[in-house]
Amino acid sequence: MPRKKNALAACHQQHDPARLKQFLAAMTGGHGANVMIARTFPWKDYGTFVDVGTAQGDLAAQIALANPHLRGTGFDLPEVAPVFEEYVAAVGAGDRLKFVPGSFFEQDLSKADVVLMGHILHDWDLPTKKMLIRRAFDAVPAGGALVVYEAIIDDDRSKNAFGLMMSLNMLIETPGGFDYTGADCMAWTKEAGFTATHVEPLLGPDSMVVRIK
Repeated sequence: MPRKKNALAACHQQHDPARLKQFLAAMTGGHGANVMIARTFPWKDYGTFVDVGTAQGDLAAQIALANPHLRGTGFDLPEVAPVFEEYVAAVGAGDRLKFVPGSFFEQDLSKADVVLMGHILHDWDLPTKKMLIRRAFDAVPAGGALVVYEAIIDDDRSKNAFGLMMSLNMLIETPGGFDYTGADCMAWTKEAGFTATHVEPLLGPDSMVVRIK
């Protein structure tokens, strides 16, 4: 069972909404990095987005708050819906965000101009990483974008010690997860059909890889 689903099931079995909320907050990427993505990505060129594995919805909320013209979707397991809806309403973004329940193993991603995957790909083995990237490619139109962000390892694997340690942690905690370099991600996304790309540092160890269809 995938790591998030396993933890969500444990929370559900214990009927503990507070524990579920705490877990989803922990699954959220860094708030500062979310704010940077909301402010630095060229959102003026797009109208819609979907945040895959949205957890409590901080990334989606920050994007919506910084870009009033956008409409966004949070995609995650059904159990996440009440936490997402409460959080985005509390920060004032609920009117432009909706939640779509589902599993990216079982269904296609919601169609949008931009697909975001924050701290998602490193959970999985290489075939699953490539499957998720292909689903992102299918979800966006020509000119649409995929934004992948997490502790991207530098290409010569000598500087981002946190990313290297995170990769070791994923290898221990998951059946096949691992972190990766920007060059790795660009190769996988090119294989799926994406073209123009760049890697942009965010805060601390996090960077984002941007790919255009």
